[in-house]
Amino acid sequence: MNISNTRPITPDLIASHGLKPDEYERILSLIGREPTFTELGIFSAMWNEHCSYKSSKKWLRTLPTKGPRVIQGPGENAGVVDIDDGDVVVFKMESHNHPSYIEPYQGAATGVGGILRDVFTMGARPIAAMNALRFGAPDHPKTRHLVAGVVAGVGGYGNSFGVPTVGGEVEFDARYNGNILVNAFAAGLAKSDAIFLSEAKGVGLPVVYLGAKTGRDGVGGATMASAEFDESIEEKRPTVQVGDPFTEKCLLEACLELMKTGAVIAIQDMGAAGLTCSAVEMGAKGDLGIELYLDQVPVREERMSAYEMMLSESQERMLMVLRPEKEEEAKAIFVKWGLDFAIVGKTTDDLRFRVIHQGEEVANLPIKELGDEAPEYDRPWTPAKVAAPLASNDVPQADVAETLLKLVGSANNSSRRWVYEQYDTLIQGNSVQLPGGDAGVVRVEGHAKKALAFSSDVTPRYVEADAFEGGKQAVAECWRNITATGALPLAATDNLNFGNPERPEIMSQLVHAIKGIGEACTALDFPIVSGNVSLYNETNGQGILPTPTIGGVGLLKDWTKMARIRFAEQGQAILLAGAPASWGTHLGQSVYLRDIHGRTDGPAPHVDLAHEKKVGDFVRALIADGLATAVHDCSSGGIALAVAEMAMASGIGAHLNQLNDHDPIPVFYGEDQGRYVITVKESNLTKVQERAEAAGVFCPWIGRTGGSWVTLGSARPVSIEQLRSAHESWFPDFMEGGSGTVAAAE
Repeated sequence: MNISNTRPITPDLIASHGLKPDEYERILSLIGREPTFTELGIFSAMWNEHCSYKSSKKWLRTLPTKGPRVIQGPGENAGVVDIDDGDVVVFKMESHNHPSYIEPYQGAATGVGGILRDVFTMGARPIAAMNALRFGAPDHPKTRHLVAGVVAGVGGYGNSFGVPTVGGEVEFDARYNGNILVNAFAAGLAKSDAIFLSEAKGVGLPVVYLGAKTGRDGVGGATMASAEFDESIEEKRPTVQVGDPFTEKCLLEACLELMKTGAVIAIQDMGAAGLTCSAVEMGAKGDLGIELYLDQVPVREERMSAYEMMLSESQERMLMVLRPEKEEEAKAIFVKWGLDFAIVGKTTDDLRFRVIHQGEEVANLPIKELGDEAPEYDRPWTPAKVAAPLASNDVPQADVAETLLKLVGSANNSSRRWVYEQYDTLIQGNSVQLPGGDAGVVRVEGHAKKALAFSSDVTPRYVEADAFEGGKQAVAECWRNITATGALPLAATDNLNFGNPERPEIMSQLVHAIKGIGEACTALDFPIVSGNVSLYNETNGQGILPTPTIGGVGLLKDWTKMARIRFAEQGQAILLAGAPASWGTHLGQSVYLRDIHGRTDGPAPHVDLAHEKKVGDFVRALIADGLATAVHDCSSGGIALAVAEMAMASGIGAHLNQLNDHDPIPVFYGEDQGRYVITVKESNLTKVQERAEAAGVFCPWIGRTGGSWVTLGSARPVSIEQLRSAHESWFPDFMEGGSGTVAAAE
């Protein structure tokens, strides 16, 4: 007798599957009987937060997801956007937060593997990856171990698979001590007439299992990802999957070869909740039933139960509905690549999800209701929380030059070279802008000049101070970073990382951040085409900073005209496009207050979306016309940090003017939004300023490039050598257990 039908369904067992009593009652009314153990696992997988979005669905529907270039929006494995000439870019971002905290190497590695599969399941060859990583305080005892493991996992999988990692973020904050964030992004290229979807079609057609064998790794992973952490965290280690990038590379090549044969009717990655989620989604989308025969599933462990097979999250697996006449041709491809190919089921016309194991029916459930009838909550949320403004005379002072050195050598503003040099950023030979700038840029193969720009952004301290403005700012900064290369921003993906949505104050952050994201995406013509929500990022009731990460893609028609952040030559004019009259005033939530004075108060900066659009369009036109010789988005750390980064990238110094009768602290370190530092040849200065005036953009001349020092107004000069030494040393010192740890903890 199979354990699936004999294990008693107790309140404790129901609770351990993440199901609330009222949800279990809903199951009973849906199926009219007590579920089997396997069925309980299936409901747990389909109805958890990670798979059903039951707390966020209501709000996600408000996001703009359509546009003239959007071919496929949310609801598939990844979004699809037109990039002209019959080409499309396919992309998505997803979280692997909980697994990466428990087992950093495998958690991060399988996060990369999963997002790559989402892309090539659609028929696209991956061309770029990014990651957005957030760790606890540098002086926390686990942080260094987690950084080392996650970075090694990202690099180990991406490098072996053969996709360049072109950008991302790494930040530290004590609020991530017990729950780090690992958000993985991937993008691929396909032809617009060769996109593959997951909707099953046709009755009595074979359901085929592709790829690697099924093991016990990852059983219950999606349910674990939908719960808070507590003292029992080590017990969750078996729910972390194990990845094999070489098998995934074979799976990519086999799938793309298979897709050319016309054999594929529908295809779905086996990601969260494995065989359960992939089979149910394929059938439900096509208004079909699915019957699975688990005895045919390739396994690598003995005596696996039906429950284990249905909930395993073993990696490098796909599920496909196949044209029967193509079976032998399809199987030959997978045998050639050393992968499993097994017919494990068939489509039916009765809208039932049946699972047969050792001659026994261990599950028989209504397939549409498994997805469509998942609970959907309108959780209570509190009014928007907005941090109080700083007093007009509340401008704490510090030495301007010393502050610059401290900021470039701080935990969150220092160079990430230690991280990205562990990633292969050049593989495939198409990367034309590497990590360290505003966005990664990759050429589109088959075209002499076309390229795509990628960026990932969010400022969690802004979101906590004002979730609406912080949501807007995350979108605006991503859009700005893409614009700063000269690319036209096309579309975005989101990864919404928050704490426990059952707490009204956390739900309020999610609601208002989504409202801000939606407003910004609409104003900037930057629709959301895919994404992921990661909730319950808490440990013992301590939530993370609200972190709605935005990943964006932009199109460069001619990458040879692309802008970079490094100064081009000595003696050029430095302009501040989009500046307010005083260049900068906003110190609330700034890194100046946080890293120099230990303060995290004040409001988030306001994001004027009409202003963002106008300034961005103006800057992009300057780049296209060859007038801007260097461009850098102005964000954390204000003008001072932007100019220092441009100087360090080029080895050319800069002198910024003193703005008379203005306090230099907010002028140089204010974090007002919608600004770009740009350089132009002085012979073009008049022409550029006339264009700015005609566009209604304030674009003052704030300084000049030259020498080997950075001078902020009347402050003492700081040599580029000093800046680079501070900037490049923090991360290696920290990872070696040196002075970085002490400096960050102070």
